[in-house]
Amino acid sequence: MIPRPAAFAIPGDITTMTGGYIYERRLLEELRKLGHDVQHIELGASFPDPTPQDMDHAVRTLCALDPARALILDGLVHGAIDTDGLACVHAPIVAMIHHPLALETGLDAARRDHLFRTERANLALARKVLVPSPHTAQILSRDYAVPVDRITIAQPGAAQPTAPRAPTQLPLILSVGILHPRKGHDVLLQALASLMDQPWRAVIVGSPHDPDHADALLRLVDDLRLGDRVTFVGRIPQAQLDTLFAEATMFALATRYEGYGMVFDEALAWGLPIVSCATGAVPGTVPSEAGLLVPPGEAAPLAEALARVLDDPALRARMGDAAARAGAALPGWADTARRAGRVLDALSNA
Repeated sequence: MIPRPAAFAIPGDITTMTGGYIYERRLLEELRKLGHDVQHIELGASFPDPTPQDMDHAVRTLCALDPARALILDGLVHGAIDTDGLACVHAPIVAMIHHPLALETGLDAARRDHLFRTERANLALARKVLVPSPHTAQILSRDYAVPVDRITIAQPGAAQPTAPRAPTQLPLILSVGILHPRKGHDVLLQALASLMDQPWRAVIVGSPHDPDHADALLRLVDDLRLGDRVTFVGRIPQAQLDTLFAEATMFALATRYEGYGMVFDEALAWGLPIVSCATGAVPGTVPSEAGLLVPPGEAAPLAEALARVLDDPALRARMGDAAARAGAALPGWADTARRAGRVLDALSNA
């Protein structure tokens, strides 16, 4: 059987270092390795708040696709594109939904309602839906009226470490996530400020999503007098990130919501204890033996969890061992692509 050809439409730069873009770039690469003829279509970077020009270009481009190709459509586009325009697409649509757009942090009520209604209507036009987690699948089925049999969970792949861990003597708290309000770096900073009587340093990895928010985080570091303890390093090469994972004592992310959270898999694979928040897909991603999860948006319980891991070497060891076991059992990217490929191959042109 010849693998089903497809087109993968993604907004902006596919090399963008966020979980969603990393997922889609790796899925595209692995589908091609499996023999699928997958055309990469770059749409306008303004989605999910498209300019009129980007909206027009997206509709025209997608409607012109050969229906012999399945269309995998990134969720930033799928959830925001004009519904009437999407209805003109002749290719069978596979929506790639990392998490619904209406669940993004910081939206006003009108914007949230518009995104919910648009994405719900657009999901009715999708023949199949790919999601990274059971959590997202449940939301789409419960709140967006997507039939369960249209949804396939294609868990992200995880790369295994290529070097041994080498924790630094001064405890290192590592956090990885773009500088966006949803990632909760402000809450992490507030929690760290209450632990100044303990020895530690923290490194936060991630490129600015919003320059104003990034500036606010730097001001918060100054206000809390954390400048000699906390370092923002921006986007860094994978080799440098691997070094930080190897040196880290624990991984911490005060996220307000995750549709999956691929970085947790990376922390598990490195055998790191995890401190994060019981929100979204995090409880289903981080095993209870490997992580301490607290309510999102609250600095005090986060500080208490960080202190527990810092203060108790035996707890750190148990959590690290549990993380390593879970990390070793994670699927690879080829497994993710095989699941998605079966979805493509099962599509008809009808």
